[in-house]
Amino acid sequence: MRTCLLTLIWAFLSLYVNATSISRKTVLEMGGEEDRDGAKGGKLLKRFKRGWMWNQFFLQEEYTGSDKQYIGKLQSDMDKGDGTLKYILTGDGAGDIFTIDENNGDLHANKRLDREEKAFYTLRATVVNKNTGLKLEPETEFIVKLHDINDNEPKFAKELYTASAPERSNIGTSVTQVTATDADDSMYGNSAKLRYSISQGHPYFSVDPSTGIIRTALGPGEMDREKREHYQVVIEAKDMAGQRGGLTGTTTVNITLTDVNDNPPRFSQSIYQFSVPESIKTGIPVGRIKAVDKDLGKNAEMYYSVVSGDGLDMFDVITDKDSQEGIITVLKPLDYEKTRSYTLEIQVQNTQTLDTRFLGYLPTKDMATVRIGIEDVDEPPLFEKASYVMEVKEDAAVGTAVGSVRAMDPDGYNSPVRYSIDRRTDLDRLFNVHSGNGSIFIIRPLDREEAAWHNISVIATEFNKPLQTSWVPVYVRLLDVNDNAPTFASFYETFVCEKTKPGQKIQTVSAVDADDPVGGHKFFFSLAMEWAYRGNFTVKDNENAKSVQSCHQGKGCQLHKSIYLVPVVITDGDFPMQSSTGTLTVRVCTCDREGNMELCNAEAQTSSAGLSTGALVAILLCVIILLMIIVLFAALKRQKKKEPLIISKEDVRDNVVSYNDEGGGEEDTQAFDIGALRNPEAIEESHFLQSALLFLPTQ
Repeated sequence: MRTCLLTLIWAFLSLYVNATSISRKTVLEMGGEEDRDGAKGGKLLKRFKRGWMWNQFFLQEEYTGSDKQYIGKLQSDMDKGDGTLKYILTGDGAGDIFTIDENNGDLHANKRLDREEKAFYTLRATVVNKNTGLKLEPETEFIVKLHDINDNEPKFAKELYTASAPERSNIGTSVTQVTATDADDSMYGNSAKLRYSISQGHPYFSVDPSTGIIRTALGPGEMDREKREHYQVVIEAKDMAGQRGGLTGTTTVNITLTDVNDNPPRFSQSIYQFSVPESIKTGIPVGRIKAVDKDLGKNAEMYYSVVSGDGLDMFDVITDKDSQEGIITVLKPLDYEKTRSYTLEIQVQNTQTLDTRFLGYLPTKDMATVRIGIEDVDEPPLFEKASYVMEVKEDAAVGTAVGSVRAMDPDGYNSPVRYSIDRRTDLDRLFNVHSGNGSIFIIRPLDREEAAWHNISVIATEFNKPLQTSWVPVYVRLLDVNDNAPTFASFYETFVCEKTKPGQKIQTVSAVDADDPVGGHKFFFSLAMEWAYRGNFTVKDNENAKSVQSCHQGKGCQLHKSIYLVPVVITDGDFPMQSSTGTLTVRVCTCDREGNMELCNAEAQTSSAGLSTGALVAILLCVIILLMIIVLFAALKRQKKKEPLIISKEDVRDNVVSYNDEGGGEEDTQAFDIGALRNPEAIEESHFLQSALLFLPTQ
């Protein structure tokens, strides 16, 4: 009833406005007087007093009538109704959309107009004399404005919205906002005044009628993702402030509940059973167990742990990050003969913090029992140790026992074991093993100085099953025995002045020993028995090295030989004591007052000069031969005879004889070699070698 009353009022107002517009007219006053005195020769003067008493018309949009829509009437006070005036219309749509009756000023609309396309039109009107065409009034502007009607339904910005909200949200939690617009005039009536409502999505969601904000309508106990995850909500926007007769527009909102960690993991079964062979290697998986979590993503991530059981030290469980399964692995070697089954208690829980508001008294963790049976496997012999270390003296006799190894069949059969040595690890065949008791003994002499350690492998094989074999490394260390005499660390040669002072140190010597005594080396130096009483040289201790001094203190020191070969006895301090004699070469030289060497024996003097006499003679002979060859070729060029002096290229010696250069024959080793003339490079090489040998003593 209220709606009908409002409609009648709106229709009445529209008619009133149109009637008012139609009744408006242009009043053109011709007021004043016409000065007729212009007949005296002046122009006829006219004074007009006029004014348009209106400035706009109103027209309803979307006119559906068959006739032209009447807008209003333009009328001038100068129009006497005699048909002498003409009304002219210009401006927006003049002559096309709008027309005017030029005789009476009636204004019509020729087309159906839409306010949403153009809300008003600006026109201009004037009055002219039909006979003269002169304007009787200035041009005046007016507006034709379209009245809006509710002809546009609301439209949403999107046809489909997507939104999400956390599960277990409280009532009134904001989800998203939808917005609609209406093309009608918001300044006129309620055509563009919108109200939102929800037509699909009850009772889970609600929408604010004014703002379009969608909110949750149920409490946390009802909005559970594990029960329902997706919702489709239809929102309706209605103009005319939601009243009956208003136009509506709709949109769809797809809402997804996002996951929260509100579910703990649970095993799908309480007992798991597996079986593995006792030969399984450590780190190898035994089996997989699976717990289920209704949550998603990180909220479903879990980890497993072994919390109790007799297999706590034998097995472990790790989490597969991809499948979220628990993988049970072996920690230590298994032995069927010792333990034939194990029991584990495995726990699973979330890695993320669990929301316990809705769990009540339910536990946040879950437990499962895992039983693992061990299967018997025919195993090879097992040594008591993973490796053996043995020691023996290097001078031990052949057949001496070094040590023993022991292996046994780990299976219940207790099969006998046979031992052997892997000859690939004992290529010199120094050791052997007793096949029955595993005793290792020497079969060839040993020498620590050749090899201090021997690494061999002993093989254990079952008698009844030759394919069942195992290996163990045996490390044999040779203990040192003092079986090597010490020697000089290097070759020693020195010089001494022939009139040196008594007690002067002339050389420091040291020794080396191939043995390796426990307390380290300790050497003793002394002169040989036959030299101890001559008095020319003495030996003095110098921290495991010795200095050789010239002459005894307080005695004259006159050295008559040019070279002394001094024998030094070197003795070690281990048992059994070993000794050797080393020779120190001492040259006696002439020295200046400062003790610098000036002249030694003949060999030293020639070597210090740089070249021996034989080398100088050889070089001189080579120069003479070269000069003779040059003279020979010069004489050949001057000879006028056609027959050459030298008939054969090989007979060079005849030419040499013809120049009276006699040789000593085959036994003359001091003469030059004629072959050197054919190979000058050999001459240079020979000279180089001789020079190097002569210079060696001076180094």
